[in-house]
Amino acid sequence: MKTSRRRLPSVLVATALVACAAAAAPSAAAGTAPAGPTSAAAPSADDAQALSLPEPAGPFPVGMTPIHLVDEDRADPWRPEEHRELMVSLWYPAVPHGEPAPYTTEAVSAAIIEAVGLPLAPDLLTTVETHSFDRARALPGKRPLVVLSPGASLSRESLTALAEELASRGYVVAGVDHTYEARGVEFPDGRVAGCLLCELPSSRELGAQVTRGRALDISFVLDELTHGRVWRHGPKIDARHIAVAGHSLGGSTAAAVMVDDHRVDAGVNLDGTFQVDFPESGEDDAFLMMGKGDHHLGGDEGDAPNWADNLARLDGPKLWLQMQYANHGSFTDQMLFLEQLGLPVSGTVGGARGVEITKAYVGAFLDRHLKEMDAPLLDGPTDEYPEIVFRAE
Repeated sequence: MKTSRRRLPSVLVATALVACAAAAAPSAAAGTAPAGPTSAAAPSADDAQALSLPEPAGPFPVGMTPIHLVDEDRADPWRPEEHRELMVSLWYPAVPHGEPAPYTTEAVSAAIIEAVGLPLAPDLLTTVETHSFDRARALPGKRPLVVLSPGASLSRESLTALAEELASRGYVVAGVDHTYEARGVEFPDGRVAGCLLCELPSSRELGAQVTRGRALDISFVLDELTHGRVWRHGPKIDARHIAVAGHSLGGSTAAAVMVDDHRVDAGVNLDGTFQVDFPESGEDDAFLMMGKGDHHLGGDEGDAPNWADNLARLDGPKLWLQMQYANHGSFTDQMLFLEQLGLPVSGTVGGARGVEITKAYVGAFLDRHLKEMDAPLLDGPTDEYPEIVFRAE
């Protein structure tokens, strides 16, 4: 399916869709939900514009290929009668040829919009203009691997801006859909799995259970991606240099995978509550915690893992960055789209700015710890990004 280039009708400007998608999941699993949009008047049809992602800053053109994986050795934790099935998007340095890759499918876009319950065109998210070539041939060379895990109720496309940026800088990036934990996951035969996680009441136990299940998903993805090329013209992966990054529940997952899977060298938590504590000592891989300003606090009952405690347990290189005025969705494509539709969320850093800052610091962190490159951006505050506060390292 080609990415649509048509202009959006005025009805779409009512969308709190991009923010509401994260808020719909259980809070214990998803973390703090983003604030709602302001009550500013909706722009007219003449003011509406197509949704688009920022152009990646790296030197490489980017390809994107979806892959379908089935773990024959593991029952699905939500549907034990089924094998665990996963959809993964791979972004990678590529030969620039062909059509732009679609942001998502019509079925997934429709599932998200239906769940939010707003009167929006069901193909809203298919209008997003990407900067990847659909199923393009990979450029030669082995590349470090970064696996991305989205927040609860969100699909893998919610981190596309970050994925395209990292791929343009020379990484292979695997965005994972955790089946039955997103509003919609579409398989190649047209089946669409809904969000069973979204139907459950929040609890600390649920958050920990889902985090551990997602960690198994990612370890399986690593198995599949590191034993050879997934397809003939796919990217080559350097299995000696692997990171896992995630947003919200995906950030908790990144921490769990880093502890459980010795292949992972670095982790990134983007504004996610820790559902499972780090071990008391012994974890010496690099870890970045980047989020809003409230993660020094415990949970509602004071028993949830928190950022300060977990940071103290790490023995390896560690960094805690606070993005001032950030919303929970500021680290994803969500706030960017609201801003483009004329509905910025009040009091936040801004959609485009939040994505820019996230890309800069996550990219620098991975460059330092996967590629052993100089990354002075991580050494302290800078006038270029005054929104970033260095909390600890």
